[in-house]
Formats: sequence, structure tokens, C-alpha cells
Amino acid sequence: MAQTWLITGTSTGFGKHLASHLAQQKEVNLVATARHTESLDYLDQYDHGQILKLQLDVTKPAQIEQVVKETVDRFGGIDVLDNNAGLGYFSSFEEANEKDVRYLFDVNVFGLAQMTQAVLPVMRQQKSGTILGLSSMAGLTGVPALSFYSGTKFAVEGMYEALAKEAAQDNIKVVLVEPSSFRTDWAGRSSNKLETAYPEDYPAVKQTMDGMAAQQGQEAGDPQKAAEIIYDLVANHQAELPLHLPLGAAAAAAGAAAVKDLDKDISQYTALAQSADFNNQ
Repeated sequence: MAQTWLITGTSTGFGKHLASHLAQQKEVNLVATARHTESLDYLDQYDHGQILKLQLDVTKPAQIEQVVKETVDRFGGIDVLDNNAGLGYFSSFEEANEKDVRYLFDVNVFGLAQMTQAVLPVMRQQKSGTILGLSSMAGLTGVPALSFYSGTKFAVEGMYEALAKEAAQDNIKVVLVEPSSFRTDWAGRSSNKLETAYPEDYPAVKQTMDGMAAQQGQEAGDPQKAAEIIYDLVANHQAELPLHLPLGAAAAAAGAAAVKDLDKDISQYTALAQSADFNNQ
């Protein structure tokens, strides 16, 4: 029986690569969404009646509700929700623009949350489903110049870790996809960049931004391989799905380093932490 995948943000980046891969699988019904459906014409070559292209801006709740309704009406349910829609934002913490940062959170956090809330009743009724959230290596460790972007991804990590525990009783799996740098357009037109006015005061910010610019188009991550990994895990390894799925050598290394640093701090200050409790005698 075919799985129905609902994917946000399929016009570019990971979403586009995954949608292209899914569109070629015989056992998949694909619902591909984007703010402008004409950007999804690349899927027409694969369409034999199993692809539904829908308009969706994840900051618009009415569109979210309509997309979920049309998906269920067409295919009878939703087996996989993949939240790919997202933006990047580069700046020093000090200089970040509040309006831009609020929109960043609207897309990366609240859009993802509202999309997930809309799909959960469908999956709970089915007593099954998989929810994927596109996090980032920057959701495992803070990155200079990406402080607020990291903030959105840390928020997604916390929300989905809790959701995984809430939804487990209904056989709903939750996976945080945590990529490093991949050859998508994320660091290009999918990101807003605010050059620091204080390069001497914030060399780490400048280093990150210069490094991203220098490697653009030469990133280590292969998005096609990532799409294949995600599909294979969800389609063929349901029982073994991880909560955390780092993709790329840099993401795996960053995650391991973050765990090590956290363990060091906790181990060093365990006694001090315990001393903050009331003495129970």
C-alpha cells in the first residue's frame, strides 16, 4: 500500500531533492507544497496521478488547514509529514534586526509547529505516522553568525523531543533531521545576511560568513544522498527510526562534541546542582 508523504518547502533545497526522489517511487503518494506552485513544475515529468501540488505559506494557518484537508480528501490519510520549509539568517547577535528575526521564527518555528499540529489529529486517528522536522547542525551547537537561526533550530529540537514522548502512544514516530552544509541554496538566496559593522570585534562572525561564502557550491553534503537516506529509513526501517538524525560528517562531529561538552559541565557541577535542593531529612 502506498505511503502518503506531505512535504513543505519543496521548491528548493532539501525539500526539492526529497520530492524528486519520492516522485520516482512506486509506493509513494506525494503532496508537494510551495508558496508558488509554478516552482513545482519539475515534478510533472514523474506525475502519473500520484502527485498533488499545493500552494502553502507555512505562516498562514488557513493555508495549512486547507492543505491537510485536500491531502486527506485525495489520499485518505497522511503517513509522513516532512517539514522542510525554512530560512537562514546570518548576523552578529548584537546587530540582528528584530523584524527579520521575528519572521525567521514565524517560518522556522511557528510554521513548523502549526503544520505539525494540523497533521497530528490525522495521525492519531490512524494510530500511525512519521513526523520529520528539518533541524540543523546549528540546532546541536551554537554557531557564530547564526545565533538566531540556531535559536530557531534549538526550539525545534526541544519541541520535537517532547512531542516524540507525547505521540509515542499512538505509534507516531518523530525524527529531527540535522544536516551540516549541503549543496543546496540554503546559504544563498534562502538566507538573509547582515554583514557586521564591527569585524574587529566579531572575528568569529566574519569567519563564519566568509567561510560560507567561500564554500558555496562546494559544500561536502550531497542532498541527493540525504534524500535517499531519509526515504530508506522511513520506508524500510520504521522500527529503528532515531529521534536525532545527523546528516554529514560535520553534523555528526558537532553533535558528538556538544554531548561531550554537556557531559563535562554536568559531571563537574553535579554536587553543586544537588546542593540547590531542599534538604530532605
